[in-house]
Amino acid sequence: MTILFNEQSKEFHLQGSNTSYIFKILENNHLGHIYYGKKLTHRDSFERMYHVRHQPNTNYEFEGDNKFSLDLIKQEYPAFGTTDFREPAYQLLQENGSTTTHFEYKEHTIYKGKKKLENLPATYVEAETEATTLEVSLYDRVIDAELLLTYTVFEKFDAITRSTKFVNHGNQNLNLFRVMSASVDFFDSDFEMIQLSGSWARERHIENRKLVPGIQRISSARGTSSAQQNPFIALKRPSTNEHQGEVYGVSLVYSGNFSAQVEVDHYDVSRLMIGINPFNFNWLLEAGESFQAPEVVMVYSDQGLNGMSQTFHELYRTRLARGLWRDKERPVLINNWEATYFDFDEQKIVNIAKESKQLGVELFVLDDGWFGKRNDDTTSLGDWFVDESKLPNGITGLANKVKDLGLEFGLWFEPEMVSKVSELYKTHPDWVIHRPERKISHGRNQYVLDFSRQDVVDYIYGLMAEILHEAPISYVKWDMNRYMSEIGSAKLPANRQREVAHRYILGVYQLYERLTTEFPEVLFESCASGGCRFDPGMLYYAPQGWTSDDTDAVERLKIQYGTSMVYPISSMGAHVSAVPNHQVERITSLATRANVAYFGAFGYELDVSEMDEQEKHQVKQQIQFYKENRGLIQQGTFHRLESPFTHEANTTSWIVVSQDKTEAVAGYYQLLALPNAGFQRVVFKGLEPNYAYSIDGISETFYGDELMHAGLQLDKYAGESLTGDFSSAIFKLTKI
Repeated sequence: MTILFNEQSKEFHLQGSNTSYIFKILENNHLGHIYYGKKLTHRDSFERMYHVRHQPNTNYEFEGDNKFSLDLIKQEYPAFGTTDFREPAYQLLQENGSTTTHFEYKEHTIYKGKKKLENLPATYVEAETEATTLEVSLYDRVIDAELLLTYTVFEKFDAITRSTKFVNHGNQNLNLFRVMSASVDFFDSDFEMIQLSGSWARERHIENRKLVPGIQRISSARGTSSAQQNPFIALKRPSTNEHQGEVYGVSLVYSGNFSAQVEVDHYDVSRLMIGINPFNFNWLLEAGESFQAPEVVMVYSDQGLNGMSQTFHELYRTRLARGLWRDKERPVLINNWEATYFDFDEQKIVNIAKESKQLGVELFVLDDGWFGKRNDDTTSLGDWFVDESKLPNGITGLANKVKDLGLEFGLWFEPEMVSKVSELYKTHPDWVIHRPERKISHGRNQYVLDFSRQDVVDYIYGLMAEILHEAPISYVKWDMNRYMSEIGSAKLPANRQREVAHRYILGVYQLYERLTTEFPEVLFESCASGGCRFDPGMLYYAPQGWTSDDTDAVERLKIQYGTSMVYPISSMGAHVSAVPNHQVERITSLATRANVAYFGAFGYELDVSEMDEQEKHQVKQQIQFYKENRGLIQQGTFHRLESPFTHEANTTSWIVVSQDKTEAVAGYYQLLALPNAGFQRVVFKGLEPNYAYSIDGISETFYGDELMHAGLQLDKYAGESLTGDFSSAIFKLTKI
């Protein structure tokens, strides 16, 4: 079994293929943490790893006992108020004003498989034999409440998932105003913390800092997981790099406000926790009600950052993403946004689609501007009715014309938003998130619909479902372009107003679930102002996301490199766009733009009808190359080689290798040309040492061990490609 229980010592041992996670029932019937890391041989007792001695100047739980203090003990799901002075995993406010609780071990269950989380995205299994689950029930008799901690160990993946649920069995109202999904206490603080930070158009840049005493925290209070921070942190040893060393990663399967932190205490213990952001959060638990917190995925690797990332990639690609498109090769698409913006009609769209088909494109996507009176960004959001002045034959007529050309048809929605200048707002001004006694601020001339209300979700579902039923649509781009402010709901009572942000995300999940269930053949791509909601929760419904609104090839090196810390390549929408780039005005070659975009869900974001014949020929070759290799790229094992985040980095490289190691595609990118440069090499990873490989365009052959240790000399084998600023080279390797 992968989960073992020592009856005598009351210890739980969760074993992955290379990982052990051990905790126990303490003398006070709380849960104490023992170990998380490299797999250990199971034994009857791990008591020797859990020594506690008397320390001065603290509080002790049992009268006459000067050893048992929660201030000194590593814990599994810590509370505040009974001798532990660190930040807790949860807090419950009772009717008498107390937040002190005492959840004691009651019982546990171990079973094969994994249950679904109620109304929340989560990893899953397709057969019970794929995972083993432990449920531990703890009970507080004073308030008659239950705390259920759930752990799942996957057989195939070195990953452990955790989730938390509170149930109010009593008669009094309880207010849950802090609920982390997981907490882990480590032996020491000799770690560096990795986070993915940034802003719109420069999302998920890798930041690295050494732990110090006190709390280091990242969070979002914007109503989304956000572009500023991502719901992930990792703790790595100082010597750990991409290819070797220990690292622990935690990733929250959630799309709303979150918090992730590490607290280093006065004994050098590091407490890592992640969950819903407690800031401005409260959940009223009335009698008989329960609250399910989101799932956390924890990954340990002693094979460096790539080892951690590859576990996340494979798990998220195959056991978080779902449906028809999970394993299916993604189509090469073209999106009209940067080609036309709002200025188009049916004939213009058909002309772009016709040109695109001749180049090898498989899917045409109509972006913003097709509905209401949407000629700019000030009107019509919420009015999901076709603008017949642009499209006299409607979406169905246009979609059929595109289909007749031999292309699939996709459509853009922004279902969570409304414009003040719209029929929807005129009819239902109370349907926006707002405080009635305060003025409403706007973002991008739009307002957030109150998805905490069932009537709002039902209405938007009805409009979208009608369009998807009527027109032959195979792809939906789901956008969301502003954060929440003046958070409140006209529907909820005063004592539930701090539930709005979480209820909103539950409403978004419900709408996604209904649409993906009713239209299983449609490929959904999540897009939240580019990367502002690029998180595991979205991957459960949409197997790919628009990685960033910034399509500049140079900036995309950092964005895609950082995103790959957690997310698989197949999840990253990556397009070739026009130059000068619309976000940074940089000019890069068509070759380099494609060489970066290959490593994602590939497509184009430009007007192909304005290209000359040479450019069109180049695009044909790019699409042909991608089609020949997309199965490898989307489902292979990705290795980061050279980081764009190192000091004065001038090069970036990565490689994706097929599961059987018979094929690989590598990308190498140079920012600035260097005068009289030295003899640069790229050193590959992930190949089979004893295989002989050919490389497209090179007459010689190479063994895997040579390429992984001696590397490939670039001035000899890629000199022409790496000429000038913003240059790049692609290497296709094939086993002979």
